[in-house]
Amino acid sequence: MKSPFETFLMPLSTLLFGFLSALLLPAPWFGLALTHKLVEMFHLEDIGQLYTLVFCLWFLLLGAVEFYVVRFIYLRFIRP
Repeated sequence: MKSPFETFLMPLSTLLFGFLSALLLPAPWFGLALTHKLVEMFHLEDIGQLYTLVFCLWFLLLGAVEFYVVRFIYLRFIRP
């Protein structure tokens, strides 16, 4: 059974890796036509609101991927 600290640490480390991704990798950029279509489709106020959602999802996705990569490396090669 996992310890309570490890259960708490998993989502926290995913967010941390997401914030580190913000410094390392650029977020996706859509063309103007696709951006305006997405704003209309999701009934958003403006482009800034769309990119706020895109940045949050992008960095959480990258954080989760980085977390599992680092976890795999740790479990496979570092931990005896």
